Amino acid sequence: MSKEALVLEFGMGMDLHGGDCTKAACRAAFDAIHHSSLPLARQIRERGGKMLVDVTVGVPDPKAVDVEAVKRELPHGEVTVRAVAGGLRVPVGDTLIACVAITVSIEG
Repeated sequence: MSKEALVLEFGMGMDLHGGDCTKAACRAAFDAIHHSSLPLARQIRERGGKMLVDVTVGVPDPKAVDVEAVKRELPHGEVTVRAVAGGLRVPVGDTLIACVAITVSIEG
């Protein structure tokens, strides 16, 4: 079966005082999914299809991201999270910014 991308959403999250890549990544995922509503999710499930949610999060230290924690921010679908080098470590203090791209596809 083919996979068809339907939604592409972006978000940004920060940890202002702890330099925690997971916290910033979770906030970025939360930010992205709250920009849109996906009423088609129910229709996909009712038709026996799969909703696939692919998350790419850019942070200064990708190995520091707890991908399972980020997955828990996404309430629907089969979620895959991949952390990559990116985001921004602010030069002063311990603030960092994570950027996320979420692609929602259907299969079936």
